[in-house]
Amino acid sequence: MINKNKFVGVIGCGIWGKNIVRNFYNLGALHTVCDLDEENLNTMKESFPDIETTKDFSDLIKNPDIKAICVITPSHTHFGLVKLALEHGKHVYVEKPISIKADEALKLKELSEKLGLVLMVGHLLLYHPAVNRLKMLIEDGVLGKISYVQSDRLNINYFKNDRSVMWDLAPHDVSMTSYVIGSEPDKVISATGASTEGNNIFDITHITIKYKNGVIAQISDSWIHPQKLVKLLVRGDKGTAVLDDTLPDHKLLLFSNDKPAKQNIEVPDYLEIEPLKLECQHFLNCIETGKTPRSGGENGYITVKTLEDAEKIMLGSQREKLDDVDFALSRSKR
Repeated sequence: MINKNKFVGVIGCGIWGKNIVRNFYNLGALHTVCDLDEENLNTMKESFPDIETTKDFSDLIKNPDIKAICVITPSHTHFGLVKLALEHGKHVYVEKPISIKADEALKLKELSEKLGLVLMVGHLLLYHPAVNRLKMLIEDGVLGKISYVQSDRLNINYFKNDRSVMWDLAPHDVSMTSYVIGSEPDKVISATGASTEGNNIFDITHITIKYKNGVIAQISDSWIHPQKLVKLLVRGDKGTAVLDDTLPDHKLLLFSNDKPAKQNIEVPDYLEIEPLKLECQHFLNCIETGKTPRSGGENGYITVKTLEDAEKIMLGSQREKLDDVDFALSRSKR
């Protein structure tokens, strides 16, 4: 099996990257980890002593033993790194979003298809067992005709190292909503944001999206919420599902619309497996089989196009100012 060979390189082993490293190591596929931070590399070497480490990305793309590269770096760096990896014949897993510009996302999608390489975006929730159970229930008609989705993803983030909280968190909400209701976004109806620091880097955003099947989705994201909230509500004409990902178990509940909720609760069964493990396994399987990933380039492009449309509504002519911001400066450790 291909996933028993050590052929995966990872660039970026910070807060989230270390989880990617752990999973590919446990799957027996990790070859080399790359990061500019010596402390991060030392930590990885201590935890996984039989892997290679480097501070030079060219060591990954020029190594013939490395067949796939995982890009876990700030989103504004994704396009250049992914493009370079693809051009050197590497399969690529890139953390969401695939890029911060729709035209760049489309170029990466088309390049991977032209070269016959796997391009997969880290839309983690498409691999979440509870999300997949919810999708099955919707497809089976348990909730009836879906009309409304609400996704709230609120947390505290002191680094704020992205164009906005929308680009950091909303890729999860947009891709997950499309996945569970089986429809692509049609248009962004409204988009608002606010900055508690008085600049154009919004740390609170609210988006309303109409999907092609008529479903309306409202998405709220926050970097300033002291109490973590990760909740998805899906309402149909028969019932309503609530998925609370902050709970240790019983994350998914079903309610009947025509009875008091506390008297009519159903708890669907689903397997308790780490979503990231399933996502990493999926990437390896796609490389082995040649199948298109569930969260492939097309999925990544559609998500970025939706967020780009929302940002244009939020910022208008002020949007261009974000292109001059050095987001790397905000990555200092605190």
